Amino acid sequence: MSASGFVPPPYPYDRLGELQAAASARFGAGPDAEGGGIVDCSVGTPCDPPPAGVVAALGASGTERGYPTASGSAAYREAAAGWLHRRFGVDVDPEGALAACIGTKELVASTPHYLHLAEPGRDTVLYPAVSYPTYAMGAQLAGCRAVAVPTRADGSSDLGRIDPDDAGRALLLWVNSPANPTGALDDLDAAARWGRAAGVPVFSDECYAEFTWRGRPRSVLEAGIDGVVAVHSLSKRSNLAGARAGFYAGDPGIVGYLADVRRHAGMMVPGPVQAAAVAAFGDDAHVEVQRARYRRRLGALAAALTAAGVPAGMPDGGFYLWVAAPAPLADGWELAALLADRAGILTSPGEFYGPGGRGWVRIAAVQPDDRIELACQRLTGGGPLVRG
Repeated sequence: MSASGFVPPPYPYDRLGELQAAASARFGAGPDAEGGGIVDCSVGTPCDPPPAGVVAALGASGTERGYPTASGSAAYREAAAGWLHRRFGVDVDPEGALAACIGTKELVASTPHYLHLAEPGRDTVLYPAVSYPTYAMGAQLAGCRAVAVPTRADGSSDLGRIDPDDAGRALLLWVNSPANPTGALDDLDAAARWGRAAGVPVFSDECYAEFTWRGRPRSVLEAGIDGVVAVHSLSKRSNLAGARAGFYAGDPGIVGYLADVRRHAGMMVPGPVQAAAVAAFGDDAHVEVQRARYRRRLGALAAALTAAGVPAGMPDGGFYLWVAAPAPLADGWELAALLADRAGILTSPGEFYGPGGRGWVRIAAVQPDDRIELACQRLTGGGPLVRG
């Protein structure tokens, strides 16, 4: 391809090779190695099993023979709408205000392009300054401007600092609560008000909502559906990241437009996955079990890091610890390298999530309990990692 065109940047997690090598050199690569192997807390990939009934539904639907509908089957949409009602107390029309997506990463990446087709005079995507990289990448893939929204000390979006010129050119505003990587909770009511006043659709990525530790889970849909879209996934809630099942719900005009475009693009959740998703949306008990697992793992890691001289607090939501690199370390890369070398723990330097994250690392509590215990033993068994 021409060097003058778009060149994809390195995928963030592909940059962890040196850290992985350092951890492997001391602890071995796999869990059966003499040293116990790497404890990989870099990527938020669930490790726990989905409910047996969900797996059974995946293999028994009989839907693999025919093409699925792009918006999702009636049962899929009704099950998702039923979960929204139970979890958030909101009611959306499963016919016209909710549609399926293939997980949510593809929706995040593709929506700016589809909105830009409808609004060619607008060319800007607003997104949190420290955030999941795909918000900015989606803008780039659409040939649009990615403009970071500053965040306050508590991690919430400082919407008052958005330049009016950027707002006037905006296709959409992304908010993410609980946030990846920080765990911060945003003011979703304020985001909805700002979007309506500015005439900018607000897309709220709520895929970690089930793992809200401070207060109850919230959705932007609680502020009404006009001008807003909530985005949800079963990847985290039900340990179904490999199945790729999610949905978006809210303003019927926006949802209907995206559903029509995505239908032409063949963006369809496979039928067997839809059947499994119906079972998952209808089962809340397994989520309570998963909440307890993540809270336990987060607490153990936070305590062990703090004891090792790397202060770590519990997040307000999500299953990541967002940990500042303590002095005299220069940045998150140095802390990530220290954790890999001294404890065999692979983490994500905060730079992956924007320039504002350079002094931090993200640690995903997604390993089984025995691997988390091993990581904690390494952290606390050899004296402080950092000496001021």
